[in-house]
Amino acid sequence: MSQSESVVPRIGIHDLALATSHYALPLTALADHHGIDPAKFTVGIGQDVMSVLGPDEDIVTMAAEATSRIIERNGTDGIRTLLFATESGIDQSKSAGVYVHQLVGLPQQVRVVELKQACYSATAALQFAVGLIARDPSQKVLVVASDVARYDLGSSGESTQGAAAAAMLVQADPALLTVENPAGVFTEDVMDFWRPNYRSTALVDGKGSIRAYLNAIGGAWEDYRAQGGASLEDFAAICYHQPFTKMASKAHRHLAVLSGANPTPDEVAAYLADTMRYNRVIGNSYTASVYVALASLLDHHEGDLTGARVGLASYGSGSVAEFFGGVVQPGYREHLRVAEHTAMIDSRVMLDHTAYEVLHKTTLPEDGREYLTARETARPYRFAGLGDHQRRYERTLG
Repeated sequence: MSQSESVVPRIGIHDLALATSHYALPLTALADHHGIDPAKFTVGIGQDVMSVLGPDEDIVTMAAEATSRIIERNGTDGIRTLLFATESGIDQSKSAGVYVHQLVGLPQQVRVVELKQACYSATAALQFAVGLIARDPSQKVLVVASDVARYDLGSSGESTQGAAAAAMLVQADPALLTVENPAGVFTEDVMDFWRPNYRSTALVDGKGSIRAYLNAIGGAWEDYRAQGGASLEDFAAICYHQPFTKMASKAHRHLAVLSGANPTPDEVAAYLADTMRYNRVIGNSYTASVYVALASLLDHHEGDLTGARVGLASYGSGSVAEFFGGVVQPGYREHLRVAEHTAMIDSRVMLDHTAYEVLHKTTLPEDGREYLTARETARPYRFAGLGDHQRRYERTLG
């Protein structure tokens, strides 16, 4: 058989592991502090708890934990690329993925690069990984998304904060989900959400961001359909980017209307419920969000999804969106991490508002002087501090 006649292998997500922070804040505590009804958060935006980073945690420590779980199960054979997706970058030059590479003990024969486009770039990384593997099916790619969503105290975005990492092993003949063609894409230059270099918190046009999200997801969906993609009723579930879970509900209703349907709010809630369980108690995780939703669906869906088509609707402010489908693989349940993910989320230490505010106001020095972080996290990796303008990381003991 010639190369042009060779069969393209099934390529997709073989393993998926999540990580989050040591601390968390119940949104009831935030509501009490501001003197408002907690239902504004628990019902209005569909969020219950948000993960909060300790002083010795960041995107690298979460990413290293999630990636180490992948390596513990699968080893490093065949891994030739690590693509790190984030919009919470820690350096203008060095990829955060290089720190992860060292912490988890990957071989030197691995290319590492960081990708950025708001909350979208993990999906770009996944598609790039599929392309690399199509060229050489013996290779495997680590796609790692890690972010902390952080807004000003008292701002409208404060209740939509969160933090998490999602690490995926992408390869031929995957155990969890194959990635299908086509993919619908959409880009538009809008200022709905952005974070200039001189700010540690983002700027958001709240109503404008909702409009931009729906417009971009709708544009990606229409491009997907124009390329011969499946119809809405062909999807057993769709995982949406979730800056807050009610946003996914708005997005799904928008696609339904574009497709000529008119679902009730209860029908939308039931359709999306399993994709939202982790995001409701973690909060917004930017690039990781849609893959946190995928893990939530696979971990919680009671019926057998084998052979089912699952949609992924990815959005990044500014704005870029993509819609594509995947097929759940036979035996996928044997490769899930339900107990691991549940224990990780349940083990977080709940903060009161005072402790949360102290953490939020803690900032790193910007002059490169020696700075040691307080040892607080119980996670396997920690950010130890700064010195000579360099970030330092270490494995925790025990």
